[in-house]
Amino acid sequence: MTVEERIGAADRRRMDGDAPFKEAMQQYEMAIAYMGDDFMFQLFGKYWDMALVVKNPCHLNMAASLIKLKCYEEAIGHCTTVLAEDENNVKALFRRGKTRAELGRADAAREDFQKARKHAPEDKAIARVLRALAEHDSAAYHKQKKLYKRTICPKT
Repeated sequence: MTVEERIGAADRRRMDGDAPFKEAMQQYEMAIAYMGDDFMFQLFGKYWDMALVVKNPCHLNMAASLIKLKCYEEAIGHCTTVLAEDENNVKALFRRGKTRAELGRADAAREDFQKARKHAPEDKAIARVLRALAEHDSAAYHKQKKLYKRTICPKT
């Protein structure tokens, strides 16, 4: 198999793998459409709760899919939709924090992760990500400190 053939075969496999992924996203979109604001507005009590049990996981799955596709702003929107209904949803907080971190919004990401940690203190993924943010902040601080030191006290 030539290099071109091998790359072509790999690309075809990747596209074949993407097809079910995209089909799943379409299904989530349809499920979310069924649970639109006009429908949700009519619900109360147990029906509201039943609808959220279906609607929120669809938004969270869409967010996860969008994160994989690097569509970060859309992923944040889906997480925020879930958080509007359930402000302490750990999965939504974690995914929104992850997405904000990818966009370089470290402070907002840290806020989401800390809130998630309050509700899931034993979650190792949250602890790991908070530790990584702290290490990143420390490295950035030391880098800035060196830069300012050279600017203020240049060697003569």
